[in-house]
Amino acid sequence: MTKSKSKSKGFIKKIIKIFKFWPTQGENVEDLEKIAAQEQKQFPFEILVAATKKFHHTQKLGEGGFGPVYKGKLDDGREIAVKKLSNSSGQGKKEFQNEAKLLARVQHRNVVNLLGYCVHGAEKLLVYEYVVNESIDKILFKSGKREVLDWKKRYDIMAGVAKGLLYLHEDAHCRIIHRDIKGSNILLDDKWVPKIADFGMARLYPENQTHVNTRVAGTNGYMAPEYLMHGHLSVKADVFSFGVVILELISGQKNSRFKHDPESENLLAWAYKLYKNGQSLDIMDPTLVSSAVPDQIIMCIKLGLLCTQSDPQLRPDMRRVVLILSRKPATVALEEPTGPGYPGSRYRNRRPTASSSTAGTSGESNSRSFGSTTNTKSATATASTSGLKSPIYDPHGKRPVQD
Repeated sequence: MTKSKSKSKGFIKKIIKIFKFWPTQGENVEDLEKIAAQEQKQFPFEILVAATKKFHHTQKLGEGGFGPVYKGKLDDGREIAVKKLSNSSGQGKKEFQNEAKLLARVQHRNVVNLLGYCVHGAEKLLVYEYVVNESIDKILFKSGKREVLDWKKRYDIMAGVAKGLLYLHEDAHCRIIHRDIKGSNILLDDKWVPKIADFGMARLYPENQTHVNTRVAGTNGYMAPEYLMHGHLSVKADVFSFGVVILELISGQKNSRFKHDPESENLLAWAYKLYKNGQSLDIMDPTLVSSAVPDQIIMCIKLGLLCTQSDPQLRPDMRRVVLILSRKPATVALEEPTGPGYPGSRYRNRRPTASSSTAGTSGESNSRSFGSTTNTKSATATASTSGLKSPIYDPHGKRPVQD
């Protein structure tokens, strides 16, 4: 056990040394290959071909903007998930390198475990542990089996994802903003423990900056309005996405496809309307009736609304979220949430205090509108602590994807 831990620590130290400074694109793959080979993290291409039955369509688990994911089985009996870089993906190579760098350094119970990677000519692949119960998105919205997720499981999923995000935001080797927290990127293992997956869009977050302005990349229905419309990125963007996931877990409704109430623009607006009318429990998924803990559900609805507030500075950070979810509802005093954020909503842009390390906005105090239509163009990436600026749009950047 001690020998195994020492070896793991040695691998992490070497990875940190390699990525202490961001290498150039050419050096990136070479360095990854060198370290992986030394630590036996590099998988021979032939092994992955055999494990996935030549990447047969029956082994395919899914496909995103990055590329297809296949289930495989190694000779030693381990089940794996192999993410294959799509040759048609314009930004796929960068995302591949990004995910490999990040996950090689991330170790947490609620973050998916990267076993290794493979570079074979034009082929680039990431090898993960196989997570048996797939994603909460698939279970809730696509399998017809949402009843297997009773209230206790859903509550534990919220708590686990919150702990994973807290680790990424505050406790990892450097602060990481995931940028694409959603149901399909939260996998469940055989004990229903949630694991945050898919770091292809993640960004390292400078410790001495309150935010960065960056090219927009994410999934419609989960992106915070200040990020979607202006490319303004802080840890509060992940908090917003997490709030959407909370409300989806409680309601069984998908925000990006919400049609339950014709008078509400989306799930967030519907949940907020019912909350203000004293009818919070009306958003509860009917399959939860037999397992529901009403006080907990009401607390979580309020927490979800706090996380999705239009003003990013009013959203709680993940440390506070974890603390709230660890307590009994009767011992938690939550402030009243303001209106949820979505295209067309407003927030008041405030000047952050010196102690505000996770402030969502900065600069002159003014009122900002996010328009009534979804803008899917991408902003030129710049690091900034100045006032919120409208980005220069890059026609070659990655667009937000529909989920």
